[in-house]
Amino acid sequence: MPQIPIIMPQLGESIAEATVVNLLVKVGDSVRADQDVMEVETNKATMNVASPCPGKVTKLLVKLHESYSVGATLGYLEVTQAEADRLGLDTPTPEDAEDAASAPANGESRRAEVFAHQGVDPTVRGLPVPAHAAGASYMSPRMKARMNELGLHAADLSGIAGSGAAGRVTIQDFEAFIANLEKHKLTQASSMRVAVADAMRRSWTRPLATVGLPVALDALLAHRKKSDPKPGPALYAMRALAIALAENSAPAGRLVGNKIVHPPAIDVGFAVEADDGVLVPVLRGADKKSLKELTTRYNELVDLARQRRLPPDATGGSIATVTNFGTFGLTWATPIPLPEQTLVLGMGAGRKVPQWDEAKGQFVPVTEGNFTLSFDHRVLDGGAAGRLLARIASLINEPEKL
Repeated sequence: MPQIPIIMPQLGESIAEATVVNLLVKVGDSVRADQDVMEVETNKATMNVASPCPGKVTKLLVKLHESYSVGATLGYLEVTQAEADRLGLDTPTPEDAEDAASAPANGESRRAEVFAHQGVDPTVRGLPVPAHAAGASYMSPRMKARMNELGLHAADLSGIAGSGAAGRVTIQDFEAFIANLEKHKLTQASSMRVAVADAMRRSWTRPLATVGLPVALDALLAHRKKSDPKPGPALYAMRALAIALAENSAPAGRLVGNKIVHPPAIDVGFAVEADDGVLVPVLRGADKKSLKELTTRYNELVDLARQRRLPPDATGGSIATVTNFGTFGLTWATPIPLPEQTLVLGMGAGRKVPQWDEAKGQFVPVTEGNFTLSFDHRVLDGGAAGRLLARIASLINEPEKL
């Protein structure tokens, strides 16, 4: 008879794991659907894990007072084929999961081994989501095949409320979701929109944070007014970022395993809005060329990006991106770094604001814009990000040095 797993459920928002404190059944016991089989404790409360359906307990893979991540297999039930089909669950080998459960109980190494043995995808399982809308936290091979057929990702199903035991999304839930979509107005997403969506989905698997700082823009605007050709405002920010990273490239490093991979060159991209998406042309060696030297190439790449005719040598491989969301009248935003980058520098619209002048003893009008720095929090902390942003602001205020 088929065997299905008892899975550690998502027990609440931001809960990543729970500790088993009491076993309510033993191997060989018959259980009802939704019968409590064990008590677990999180950092917020003690809760129960229930049986997904009627069956007989064939294996328990847990030990008391040890922690298990959301999505981990806690044991197995022997069930009828009808129950297995109803739940849309496959039947993994219990011995494989038992090997994973016997791994060391504490720390990240244990959780990594559980994921490796059980094939738990951390980008799919264990997401902190509202109750009754957990999405496809467990997907059978049948559902995965159907999703692949339709070109869908787990993120596309994040709003599905499962009707299966323990809130699991069944194949029937999935098909009903698809059928309901067909009742709405549907338009084909462009290839660029699909590419942007995929990049953002991958970026969001990291812990991202943003710091911000108001920056005086009067010196920049005065310098730009007398320049020929005139650099775009984002080019000033890009050049300042490039100089700051040339002084210390660590903030643009990528975390791979337990290593920081430092960038081999200061190649910086800048966001350009195109039809139904965003392109990111790249200026190579932005730290080695002056603002004036970069201006012609920058303007050329802006035009090519809007025509969607960027040459291969002007795409990919950048270590950070600059985006001028002020062109849309926005004063504040939290841009998301590209998946292969750690940083994105944003600049908001300039506004006239009062600033205290000590020499005059009065407020004077200045043009000020908010600069933001969004970053991978695994690589940078707030202090380091703040110092980098402050250095960029100081360089912006000395545009003749750019």
